[in-house]
Amino acid sequence: MFEAGGGAPHAGRGVFTRRAAVVGLVQIAGLGLLASRLYQLQVVDQNRYGQLADANRISRLTLAPLRGRIFDRYGGMLADTEEFYQAVLTPSLAGDVARVLNILEQIRPIALEDRERIELAIKTQPPNTPTIVGSALSWKELSAINLNAPILPGVHTEISGRRSYHHGDTMGRILGYVGSVERFALDDDPIMRLPRARIGKAGIERGLDGHLRGSAGYAVREVDARGRIVRHLEQTDPKRGGDVAVTVDTDLQGRLLARLSRYRRAAAVVMDIATGDVVAMGSSPMFDVSRLADPISTKEWDKVREADDNPLVDRSIQGQYPPGSTFKMVTALAALEAGVIGRFDQVNCGGSYTLSKRKFRCWNRGGHGPCNLHRALRESCDVYFYEVARRVGITKIAEMARKLGLGQEYATGISPMRAGLIPDPVWKRGRYGKGWFGGETLLAGIGQGYVLASPLQLAVMTARIASGLSLTPTVVRPRAPGNDETPVGLDIKSAHLKAVQRAMWAVVNEAGGTGKNAKLNDARLKIYGKTGTSQVARISSRVSQYNLRWNLRDHALFVGYVADALPRYAIAAIVEHGGSGGKVAAPLVRAIVEDTIAVDPAARPVFDVNARSSGQRG
Repeated sequence: MFEAGGGAPHAGRGVFTRRAAVVGLVQIAGLGLLASRLYQLQVVDQNRYGQLADANRISRLTLAPLRGRIFDRYGGMLADTEEFYQAVLTPSLAGDVARVLNILEQIRPIALEDRERIELAIKTQPPNTPTIVGSALSWKELSAINLNAPILPGVHTEISGRRSYHHGDTMGRILGYVGSVERFALDDDPIMRLPRARIGKAGIERGLDGHLRGSAGYAVREVDARGRIVRHLEQTDPKRGGDVAVTVDTDLQGRLLARLSRYRRAAAVVMDIATGDVVAMGSSPMFDVSRLADPISTKEWDKVREADDNPLVDRSIQGQYPPGSTFKMVTALAALEAGVIGRFDQVNCGGSYTLSKRKFRCWNRGGHGPCNLHRALRESCDVYFYEVARRVGITKIAEMARKLGLGQEYATGISPMRAGLIPDPVWKRGRYGKGWFGGETLLAGIGQGYVLASPLQLAVMTARIASGLSLTPTVVRPRAPGNDETPVGLDIKSAHLKAVQRAMWAVVNEAGGTGKNAKLNDARLKIYGKTGTSQVARISSRVSQYNLRWNLRDHALFVGYVADALPRYAIAAIVEHGGSGGKVAAPLVRAIVEDTIAVDPAARPVFDVNARSSGQRG
């Protein structure tokens, strides 16, 4: 009995030993798994989790650069960036955003409208997107915010910039303006995502935005769990945007706009024929870009955008007008080069021209009689150019127009710019799906129909006729990308150019010339020109323009150049619905020429922008 009962303790020890072994194995397996996981985390995935840990500990802040400056022709400041301090809130670091804003309001009052804007931005943007909660801080406000940083989590102060413009009333359209970024792309410059980021919206600010914007810098900081800065680890300073200087003379620009302001809508361009520099360029009504230096309300912006005659439109580069009889020089050169007519060949003008039973009238209903090239240009005979256009054809006319700079945009650094239109059969087939008609060639030959051009394009055309070179307009230095080609000969016979030039002189200086109102009193200088009156509505020529509603009257144009021993300045002007080119646009150009000669921008040394572009800010 004793032996039988004594076996029980041994059985218990066996069970205990098995349990201990199982528990031990489980513990060993658990420790093994833990060790394996620790090895996975600390060795295998060290780079991945190290980066995540750093992301929680290290803050990388993008630093905005100052925008490049814009100088005038002689080095005067036109656009600069004024620095100021602003307070920025990052919602993901703030915790209770409402509490933080309430504390901030005790330091820097926040208007109800601004508070609503801030709260809306925080709700609609990603939580890591910084939001401006105070601009143009005073030193007292700046110090108070930094002193109270522990109770303002997610709030930091930084330097920002505000664009300021000088001569905004006269140079505004050329300079353009900056505005908020409206939409983002994945490959955007990091600067674009900064609060208060501004990009060019018009003019040089838009055309050279990448050059003016500069390069972002970065500040790497260690932060605690509340987002407070523990220490600065490293910093790469931003690189200021590049500077540019305009070729426009601010004095002459002011005089030009004063001339144009006498008309409801008008535009003009003055171009240095020797260099291609645009020395004055403007349109009426005028607009002071300084009004857009700071963000404006939607209501104020709508008032500007919807103002009468749309003052935001720069008609000198965006206006699209039928060039009228100023285009006849293109048709003449196309015909001379093609050999379909000689300088002394005559066409009889009886007051109208018939093609396929359709009658095309001359502006002189009584007719000019027999006309050669010289007289036809001098007196602007339509019938002569109907016949010449029929002979040479639209394709040759279009080729010559493009050779003279029409129908294209130029790399001036100003945006937006419109290219105008030089039509041909290929264009019409693609645009309307229809063939080209002979009557359309006749209309194109006198600058009507589909033909469109801006005052800048007409100035380039005139400068090329005067010089025989492929001049392109320059508005900024350093020259805008794509505008660095040296002018070359136009491959137009010199005799043909001289024939047209002599006729342009006759337009102003000979009896019967339509541009006699452009003649100068200074015998040392000569104006060569061509009038243009482009039809807006199909109305009988017997009806006086001044008996029509303003918007139905013809546009008045004049193009020309002033010369002494050599051609000096080319000018193109248009007065919308002004009526007669000879009566309205010609005297306007004469006044512009007088102002240009008085100022004479080409006689003064220009500013070297590279000498002022060395200073960079961190």
